Amino acid sequence: MKRELSCKTGLKKNILSKTVFEREICLCKKLNKESRGKGCRWGKCKNCGVIPLLYKLYKGVLIEDKKELQIIKNKLFF
Repeated sequence: MKRELSCKTGLKKNILSKTVFEREICLCKKLNKESRGKGCRWGKCKNCGVIPLLYKLYKGVLIEDKKELQIIKNKLFF
């Protein structure tokens, strides 16, 4: 069952440019690889909120479902 999410700030695509989005994703991949998934100074990769925030700001979508987020992280990191 999908629950409706409300975002008071609104969901808009391309708040971040594609270049910035891709650069930040690459940084996450690099730090994940170097730390073997233990994370960076922002926290542990499995609990990190950077990926959902980047997707929200670039693609205009909220990723709240844990399974969906895990699928995205698996695609990025493995």
